[in-house]
Amino acid sequence: MGLAEISDSFFKPAVADIVPYEPGKPVEEVQRELGLERVVKLASNEGPFGPFPEALDALAVAAPELNRYPDGGGYRLRQVLATRHGVRFEEVALGAGADGVVDSLAQVSLDPGDRVVLGWPSFPSYVITARKLGAEPALVPLRDGRYDLDALLAAVTERTKLVYICHPNNPTGTMNTRAELDAFFEQVPDHVVTVLDQAYFEYVDDPDYPDGVEEYVKQGSRVVVLRTFSKIFGLAGVRVGYGVAPEEIVTAVGKVRRAFDITTPAQVAAVASLEAPGAQSELERRRAVNAEGRPAVEAALRDYGLEPVGPAVANFVFAEVGEDSRPLFEQLLREGVIVRPTGGFGAPGGIRVTVGTPEENAFFADALGRVLTHA
Repeated sequence: MGLAEISDSFFKPAVADIVPYEPGKPVEEVQRELGLERVVKLASNEGPFGPFPEALDALAVAAPELNRYPDGGGYRLRQVLATRHGVRFEEVALGAGADGVVDSLAQVSLDPGDRVVLGWPSFPSYVITARKLGAEPALVPLRDGRYDLDALLAAVTERTKLVYICHPNNPTGTMNTRAELDAFFEQVPDHVVTVLDQAYFEYVDDPDYPDGVEEYVKQGSRVVVLRTFSKIFGLAGVRVGYGVAPEEIVTAVGKVRRAFDITTPAQVAAVASLEAPGAQSELERRRAVNAEGRPAVEAALRDYGLEPVGPAVANFVFAEVGEDSRPLFEQLLREGVIVRPTGGFGAPGGIRVTVGTPEENAFFADALGRVLTHA
């Protein structure tokens, strides 16, 4: 006897139109499927370096106690983050990655028929979290590969609850200037909460890139600023991120966040990363390696006739490759390189390439050359 069949009528209509998030392929899966010994993953914007040594030590210390549930309130991590940003404990919300905070924000604010506004192509979780609640995402086209903040403002209606600004934008890697963001926050209506997603904050060295916590949250704007440990801190596998926001929003997020979803390994590794004696110098080293590697990835694309969108400021590069990027993605896969086709981000003709180590970037360039030279 087989399993029961569940009819479509069982599921709420909002679920039917959702396109699920498509993660980057794991290295092990590609090796298994294609029989490859060497595979380089440049698909998920992970940092190329692992956790700080202090984070690894903290994980080892915590391991014998993993029979216990984690601290459901994330007290220690929230306390350290509050001190780091000069805000109150009650103004820090945790999530299983910054994506977890995005999900909670949607849950606390959106009813069927409400509206969220965002640039497009951009991070698909903004759309998915809205649609699963029956809310309507307004997708505002990018201008020259960047968020068009004036067009975002024009798209706001009385039913708009959230405006997302992905900064820098994923998948294009581009940013808006301080003056552009200042003008946006001066004009955005008072019934809207803006979500300024700064997941790649630590990679950006452009002096015109604002610190959203210092310049908008702490100046009284109705804004949630998102950060994560998944990128430059090398903790993508434990899933921990956070938002800094007014206390009322943080309290509401705490009501809907799943109990114990920020695991003990996530909490202790994040705290250890922040408190490591050499943390700042290591962040600067990783940022410098990325700043040197990004032009190498851009040059590889240009060498074979693909023009990157830019200027890119994070740890990834985006380029349009034709009407459908899947064939190039599959060809690179067979050469042992995993990149991200960006159809799920609203750009079916694009690929996004994460900046790796110098050796990984060279491996990508060689693979791209083999594929496009023989195309």
